[in-house]
Amino acid sequence: MQSPLRSANAPEGPGAGLTLILAVVLGLVLLLSQTLFIVPAGSVAVITTLGRVTGVPRTPGANFKAPLVQATSLFDVRTQVRPEQFSTLTKDLQVIQATATVKYAVKPGEAGRIYETIATDDQQIYPRVIQPSLLKALKSVFSQYELVTIATEWNSISELVQEKVAEELRKFDYVSVQSLDLTGLQIAEEYRAAIEQKQIAEQQLLRAQTEVLIAEQEAKRYQTLNSSLDDQVLYKLFLDKWDGQTSVVPALPGTAGGAGTPVIVNGRR
Repeated sequence: MQSPLRSANAPEGPGAGLTLILAVVLGLVLLLSQTLFIVPAGSVAVITTLGRVTGVPRTPGANFKAPLVQATSLFDVRTQVRPEQFSTLTKDLQVIQATATVKYAVKPGEAGRIYETIATDDQQIYPRVIQPSLLKALKSVFSQYELVTIATEWNSISELVQEKVAEELRKFDYVSVQSLDLTGLQIAEEYRAAIEQKQIAEQQLLRAQTEVLIAEQEAKRYQTLNSSLDDQVLYKLFLDKWDGQTSVVPALPGTAGGAGTPVIVNGRR
């Protein structure tokens, strides 16, 4: 006689076996999803074990982790482009406004240290790492120059800012700066007019200096030529230009008449 308790709690037959198989498969799928993860191209993954960074950052492709106790955080290591509008004071206490566009990339090997010390995701890297160093470098460089110098030497100062930003970020060594462009300089209109007048004056001065230099070179050339001319050279130059019709020809240098008595050719006097 079959026990009622067994028939109620332990069903038999093909359905019971299928249920067990499905439960095992589902358990394996869940375990695999907690073990296998994919790192996309252009990213690295930081592995934490119970909240602590473990090992080196994982590279793109299929990777494994311990289920339940390990977690992953992705960091984008591709080049990022961020424009930053800023205003700052010059050496002569004038306000300028411009846009600094910085191109940077997270160093893949430093992702774990970034996670531990300053940022746990991509969105925190720029405001916590790049922006403070950028603004500090901008203020440091522009405070050394007067407004007129900044306006006329904009490209050179842009290079100085890039070097300063790279120097600031090297103190932490989290990211690499690939380039920095300064654009859209805005200054007061009255100072812009003064700068234009200064540029015109400098161009006029340069033109005058160039003309003086050319005149000095011409004078030296004529002086050298004059010092090299003697009676023999002058006589040769005259004969080269003589058309054969001139009645009076200078006396041949070195002759008795070379002191200035001319030779009469076809003379009619």
